[in-house]
Amino acid sequence: MVTYVNKLNVHGDLVRFLDTKNRMTRYVSAQPGCVSHQTLRLVGTANFFVELSVWEDTAAHRAAVTSEGFRELARELAVLATREQGLYETLPEAPATAA
Repeated sequence: MVTYVNKLNVHGDLVRFLDTKNRMTRYVSAQPGCVSHQTLRLVGTANFFVELSVWEDTAAHRAAVTSEGFRELARELAVLATREQGLYETLPEAPATAA
């Protein structure tokens, strides 16, 4: 599994951003290979968000983000927010050591 992390700093209309983000969430959540999707807002701010989506594999994520439906929604978000994004893989946890 892989996790897509997208940090969003909203500089446009917040209501319009939230509407577009909600449409994006519905779209992404319905794509094959999407395990989960959630959006977090930084406590104490109105305009900083982190979007997390877990995918079965990189191929499923790639198929979703290269679709025309996704690209159209991404263009709408691009005029409202700057983003910092990346695809992350989970590292195995090291076993606890006795103290």
